[in-house]
Amino acid sequence: MSHLTHAETLVTALEGIVATAAEGLAAKSEKDGRISTALLDQHQTVAYDLASVASAVAAARHLLGYGEKGDHEAALALAYAADVAVDLQGRVAGRQSQWGLEGDVLAEVADALAAGRDPQFLADLADKVLANGEAGPRHLSEELEMVRQTFRRFAEDKVMPVAEEVHRHDRDIPENVISGLAELGCFALSIPEEYGGFSAGGEDELLNMVLVTEELSRGSLGVAGSLITRPEIIGTAILKGGTDEQKQTWLPAIASGEKMCGVAVTEPDYGSDVAGVKMSATRDGDDWVLNGVKTWCTFGGRADYLLVLARTDPDRSLGHRGLSLFVVEKPAFEGHEWKAEQDGGGSLDARAIPTIGYRGMHSFEISFDKWRVPHANLIGEDDGLGRGFYLQMQAFANARLQTAARALGVMQSALEHATGYAKERHVFDTPLADYEINRTKIARMAALIAACRVFATDVARQLARGDDDAALAASQVKQLSCRVSEWVTREAQQIHGGYGYAEEYTVSRLFVDARVLSIFEGADEVLALRVIARTLLGNALVS
Repeated sequence: MSHLTHAETLVTALEGIVATAAEGLAAKSEKDGRISTALLDQHQTVAYDLASVASAVAAARHLLGYGEKGDHEAALALAYAADVAVDLQGRVAGRQSQWGLEGDVLAEVADALAAGRDPQFLADLADKVLANGEAGPRHLSEELEMVRQTFRRFAEDKVMPVAEEVHRHDRDIPENVISGLAELGCFALSIPEEYGGFSAGGEDELLNMVLVTEELSRGSLGVAGSLITRPEIIGTAILKGGTDEQKQTWLPAIASGEKMCGVAVTEPDYGSDVAGVKMSATRDGDDWVLNGVKTWCTFGGRADYLLVLARTDPDRSLGHRGLSLFVVEKPAFEGHEWKAEQDGGGSLDARAIPTIGYRGMHSFEISFDKWRVPHANLIGEDDGLGRGFYLQMQAFANARLQTAARALGVMQSALEHATGYAKERHVFDTPLADYEINRTKIARMAALIAACRVFATDVARQLARGDDDAALAASQVKQLSCRVSEWVTREAQQIHGGYGYAEEYTVSRLFVDARVLSIFEGADEVLALRVIARTLLGNALVS
């Protein structure tokens, strides 16, 4: 049988297992015709594993279409499907009853699984990957490939030369990187043309953002790969909920790069539980007075605009319905500590939080003390009261896709460094690339990257079309890609041996940078339990 036939056999079997498990868990978690969070939380371990496998299986289904394009692509599809099958086996083992399954769940597809796990098959698959450091062909249109190459050249010319310096010494992002990206229209990709952006609608409008993000993250996650994220979040919130005047005021400045952006949502006591935020916004005439503390405000120093989620209704029993979004304007600051003061006595006091990676952007804890914000800066003004949580969640769907693209860039860089080093380094008079164990690692790295890349491409088009399941898919590709990036960078570092632990080798930076990806823009466990599992089980109830 062909590689693609084996892959299709595995994916169909995996989808059936996921559907069966979802139906069983939905029955245990149902109350009054809906999924009960309290009941679902009694099965968190299985729900998390099911959500994680479901995300991987969704990517495998998308990769089958890619597998139709050639022999190498089909081999990648098979290798990935087999990898997902083994992951599922490990999660189900000893817990069949909790999954609603019996016996060897993959017994009927044993031949297909064996074909995808065969060490010689994987070693042969590594040949093309070692030849060029690419997981597989991109199959992009001429226009999209031109966009990708433009930002790849920028990353190689402007980002890579400063990446290690910024990382090792936790420097600020050089201004020539920011201004250079502004000139290329980097911050205008998702903003409509009428507001000075490049977005003209169409199925590929978000795919441009994905390609640009991957290439910049390949250069450096901290120096360039994350610069689009905050404009993406703020821009989406303004587009979805802002008044016409607010759109005309803020969006052109964001699109041109004149105003840099930060996001202030998380608080010391409330991270993923956003609905519980405490920061208060109290109306005082034509102003709102903000008091409280925000943390993990990435790029909050250099930013001119902060998107701030605050409680405008003091009745905490309202939960997320009492929250609103503000665009807070502030001076831009360099360095790791800063303070801004207003004439009326209001102040912002900030310090950067030291981190093991993702340096350059600087993530701040910011204290708001009687900081006054005009009512005109409440997104939507009167109509925006109480809609902050809703607008923020809409903005984060695109941001999750963008974070998956960041993970892809980090993984692509890790693959290139791993293959390059494996070909150059000799151990016992043999190149590392000639050892079967390294070749199977490289093949698996390529299959994982290919799956995440194809999935991200398809999700970008789903979001652009407004498909009903696009938000779920965005959460799935984010969860999968960020989790996978940790393994890919770890294996790239392992191939380097002792040098992989040395800061002089880029792969050490990639390893610590990848670690943050499963934490921000929706923590891995929260996405799995509160978004992916709930949606899967809800769909199972009505099917």
